[in-house]
Amino acid sequence: MPRSHYDAVIAGAGHNGLVAAAYLARAGRRVLVLERLSHVGGLAVSAQAFPGVDARLSRYSYLVSLLPGKVVSDLGLKLELRRRRYASYTPVGGTGLLVDNGDADRTAASFAAVTGGPGDLAAWHRFYGQTARVAERVAPTLLEPLRDRTALREVVGDAEAWRDLFERPIGEVARERFGDDTVRGVVLTDALIGTFADPDKDLLANRCFLYHVVGDGTGDWNVPVGGMGAVSGALAEAARSGGAEIRTGMEVLSIDPGGEVVFRDAEGAEHTVTGDHLLVNTPPAVMARLLGGAQEPPEGAQLKVNMVLSRLPRLKDGSVDPVEAFSGTFHINEGRDQLALAYEQAVAGLIPELPPAEVYCHSLTDSSILGPSLREAGAQTMTLFGLHMPARLFRKNPEKARSEALAATLASINSVLAEPIEDCLLRAPDGSYCLEAKTPVDLENEAGLPGGHIFHRDLSWPFAEDPAETGRWGVETEHERILLCGAGARRGGGVSGIPGHNAAMAVLAGNS
Repeated sequence: MPRSHYDAVIAGAGHNGLVAAAYLARAGRRVLVLERLSHVGGLAVSAQAFPGVDARLSRYSYLVSLLPGKVVSDLGLKLELRRRRYASYTPVGGTGLLVDNGDADRTAASFAAVTGGPGDLAAWHRFYGQTARVAERVAPTLLEPLRDRTALREVVGDAEAWRDLFERPIGEVARERFGDDTVRGVVLTDALIGTFADPDKDLLANRCFLYHVVGDGTGDWNVPVGGMGAVSGALAEAARSGGAEIRTGMEVLSIDPGGEVVFRDAEGAEHTVTGDHLLVNTPPAVMARLLGGAQEPPEGAQLKVNMVLSRLPRLKDGSVDPVEAFSGTFHINEGRDQLALAYEQAVAGLIPELPPAEVYCHSLTDSSILGPSLREAGAQTMTLFGLHMPARLFRKNPEKARSEALAATLASINSVLAEPIEDCLLRAPDGSYCLEAKTPVDLENEAGLPGGHIFHRDLSWPFAEDPAETGRWGVETEHERILLCGAGARRGGGVSGIPGHNAAMAVLAGNS
């Protein structure tokens, strides 16, 4: 019996696989997408995490910055992304640092109250003015063939910005440019999200920082209306409407450089298809296994906590409304020195005593994720992302370590609030708290992410580091037919669709 043949077979219906499928199908290619789970979207999904509670949480990934407007436009995505009025709030004793995108005077007064003068505010405007110019220039290159280091430096066109963002540890830069520990910490958190690194020594932190400030040319972190599932839903619709075939409940078992893909359906039966191109939307370590080899897994480093609150907690700072504080990113014990101490403790194999973390409430910007009764009652969702929680801390005894990490994290957030967060948690119909925690080991076991690494592996520079990469798309592998179209590709990481776009362009350009 002849095997079905496709122009492209895509392993994995995460958002990057869907982007690639949509581009290729709309270009007239015959495309098959195979997804192990019963739904599309990978970790960019919305879920009812707590039984009987009508709240659709962005359970894993939760904000959108890197998704290019060009991809949204090209694919005609029916998607609304809302900008947050408040960038961030950082409690400091009985006051706090509020960065209000809509009120420059209020931001200035907040900086003065926390830092004691105008110096750090001026440095803040200069630094982020510089990163904004870098973002505007670099973002378009992410959807183009790779430039080499020299060519990208010419695109940046600012010797100081290049030195401070690409060549000097970002921790040194923050210490040199800002005098206040709190302000330094706010800057450094963007260098440490999902990344276990010492920003004073490791340029890996710089790479993380770049991706957080370059997003779509602005660096804005926007709220997807309807939750992250709305992003994946729009992409799946674009792929299907273009003619792509998407099959869920299909686990890819092996791929062959000759173009053969073996997969198993939900009933356990095995099937084989072939493709001119095989686009692999999995972590590189998984791709290695599918090819019959092995690769050392990376190490994720975060604690994700999802909550539904009956109401917002009270703040120690009476000058800021909790709605304002939690609408943006709410920083918890993320001063520069606190970040450094937590890193040192984690390196020593200890769960940090006062874990740095940040939270935001999606429902304050988009209440559509809550059912009518929850909206009327004033309930809110809260997402917490904890830093410096590497997978190594959870290997020996995952359950015990998760419990200890969660307890330490709740104590950390309580240390900056006027009341315990537990007093504000909504209870599900069975009486349990609407609270769940996901460690890197949980992501490894539940979502198939080796090491629980949310970027699939350590982030790479957005330029060709090997001369052989120059002019290519950053998705190529040693096998001509096989392209890596997931977050582990060069210029991958985050919910961006960039690797999916670039893999499709490589196929269409015949450069694979």
